[in-house]
Amino acid sequence: MRLKVFMLYTLVVFFTSATKGNDNDLKLWYGRPAEKWTEALPVGNGSLGAMIFGGAENERIQFNEETLWTGAPHDYSHPGASAYLDTIRQLLFQGRQKDAEALAMKEFMSVPLGQKAYQPFGDLKLYFPGHGDFSRYSRELDLRKALHRVTYQSGGVTFTRETFASRPDRAIVIRLSADRKKGLGFSMGLDALHEEKMVKASGNTLRLDVQVKEGALRGVAFVRVVTDGTTEVRENRLFISGAQTATLVLTAATNYVTYRDVSGDPEQIARQQLQSAGPKKFKTLLRRHLADYTSLFNRFDVSFGTNSQALLPTNQRIIDFSKTANDPQLLALYIQYGRYLLISSSRPGTQPANLQGIWNEQLRPPWDSKWTVNINAEMNYWPAEVTGLPECHEALFQMVEECAEAGKTTAREHYNCPGWVLHHNTDIWRGTAPINASDHGIWVTGGAWLSLHLWEHFLFTQDREFLAARAYPVMRGAAEFFTRFLVRDPVTGKLISAPSNSPENGGLVAGPAMDHQIIRSLFKACIEASSLLNTDTEFAGKLQKMVPEIAPDRIGRHGQLQEWVEDKDDPNNKHRHVSHLWAVHPGSEITWNSSPELMKAARQSLLFRGDEGTGWSLAWKINFWARFLDGNHAYNMVKLLFRPVQIDKEVYAGGGGSYTNLFDAHPPFQIDGNFGAPAGMVEMLIQSHAGEIHILPALPDALPDGFIKGVRARGGFVLDFEWKSGKLQKLKVRSIAGQPCKLSYAGKTISFDTAKNKSYSFDGSLEN
Repeated sequence: MRLKVFMLYTLVVFFTSATKGNDNDLKLWYGRPAEKWTEALPVGNGSLGAMIFGGAENERIQFNEETLWTGAPHDYSHPGASAYLDTIRQLLFQGRQKDAEALAMKEFMSVPLGQKAYQPFGDLKLYFPGHGDFSRYSRELDLRKALHRVTYQSGGVTFTRETFASRPDRAIVIRLSADRKKGLGFSMGLDALHEEKMVKASGNTLRLDVQVKEGALRGVAFVRVVTDGTTEVRENRLFISGAQTATLVLTAATNYVTYRDVSGDPEQIARQQLQSAGPKKFKTLLRRHLADYTSLFNRFDVSFGTNSQALLPTNQRIIDFSKTANDPQLLALYIQYGRYLLISSSRPGTQPANLQGIWNEQLRPPWDSKWTVNINAEMNYWPAEVTGLPECHEALFQMVEECAEAGKTTAREHYNCPGWVLHHNTDIWRGTAPINASDHGIWVTGGAWLSLHLWEHFLFTQDREFLAARAYPVMRGAAEFFTRFLVRDPVTGKLISAPSNSPENGGLVAGPAMDHQIIRSLFKACIEASSLLNTDTEFAGKLQKMVPEIAPDRIGRHGQLQEWVEDKDDPNNKHRHVSHLWAVHPGSEITWNSSPELMKAARQSLLFRGDEGTGWSLAWKINFWARFLDGNHAYNMVKLLFRPVQIDKEVYAGGGGSYTNLFDAHPPFQIDGNFGAPAGMVEMLIQSHAGEIHILPALPDALPDGFIKGVRARGGFVLDFEWKSGKLQKLKVRSIAGQPCKLSYAGKTISFDTAKNKSYSFDGSLEN
């Protein structure tokens, strides 16, 4: 009886504290070790990433270094391809799509036809003899600290392992401890999937050398152990005995310098990192890590309340949510998990988050784990500005600038055009030419869309120095390409994009709606930037004249927004891409205020396309329904996102969902949904794309109470607000740029001037 009372008391205390939002509310936790990679938990510092399985007797820590790829510096463009451009266009105008695709496949594609693949680096393996019999097991990932923790009992001893990936010290740090003196004993080794590899143990350090089979890149990793026990070397493994604590520091590097240079010294870089981090005490390493990580993570907070579901392990919560969708705290956890993953996989000076972020265990990963820029790479960065992580956007900007350089050659060789172009994929070598197949690879607006990310950064920050020095030159180069590329449609006389495609749907065509929406938005952004910077007025005037000449969006015979110039949409088409709705989201050309009829047509298109989809497609649809101001439908999409995939014995095989570790399932794993869905959930709470800051525009009935803090809006504003019973209670707006502010809530709109760094408070009626 006393035990039951104690357990009840513990649950009450835990639940009470969870409802107040303490450290327990932002943890993924499980009652057993991971068996599959999609059950393991991720850590990362932007450059190094690791998946931790949390085994008791055998621990596997699979790690990646962001620059280990197949291939070598290479220009993928096809010399002389532009000679066939006019013929391809004429074939499309004549309705001879297959002939156009065949000619393009032969004469117009990338050389070689495919790009290269992101690679796993290796595995750190820890062996704990006798720990096969264990109890009181728990593993968790604390999002507030970016700290992974495993605890269990074996042989009467409690063992703890703590792991984090430090950005300041460029290392993965693992602390092992026992609650009994000399109670800790284990061995450790390194391994890799690469055919050409070498492992060496010396003193208290392990070394792993790998050479990528197909390419120029090689890598070196070190693991050093510092312990109060005894360390012995046996057959390229380290054996630690008689210890109570041990701290492991893992570093890794490759010879990659830039997309044009592979002359680096990985041994020197990894060794320097080890020598810098290795001597530091664990507490010092942890303190430096926390200071860096929390400076980003703690800027933003969100809550939808909680209930008893928050007491359950994460795997059970996913299963339950797919059935009842009654776990509001899980949504806040998911939003913050997306922010955690972005901080962990994208930092200034690193590569941007790829299709799998920074985590990959396969030599041949799905879609090469590249950057697919017909939505997936862009979706990775949808939460960056709005949830207070603009620094994480920097890695993408650097890649765009590099693609802008590489894309000049592709623009010239393929289209005889100035400026630059990027098709639907790029890799670490910044390939910009069309790859894979002509029926989907020839899509010309990847660079234009990515350029608009730099513009969005300006809209959120109002940083004119950034606009002048970095954003506008990239945007201008992308726009310059289209001033020459666009051609007259022989039927309508309007300027259209040809050849191109509506991403991955419908083959090679002339005039996909998505292209025209992106190009118009790019032109308008360049015109506005020119005015703000008081520069380049002649070019802006040229764009101004072209904008109304670009083929407009049209409503088709089914009441749908047309995907192409021709009215040929199939209402039974359930394709995962919904590209022709780009102007609704992430674009802002089609809104309820500016173009209600087009908005209705776009909604009809989405209804035809249906709710089903892969993980990232479900995430995009959350954003669409939020923009349509239908919070309940958006919430239905959230429900689908949490369908369990390969969780225990319950498997959903029909499309996207979530793995045990909350990774997004395409399937297989693809991280874009982990970023796109949090952005969509925030979009239900605040929107700022249509010239005003709209508060609670699409709040679902299922989330009547909550708060959000540190959320950002275009125009340079940071907001905190809370709501109860579906009604706004109070609101604070901080202006970071001193721009005029326009607020909208429940049909009421107010406008006021602001001063830089000053805050303004309002009640639920927008009265101050």
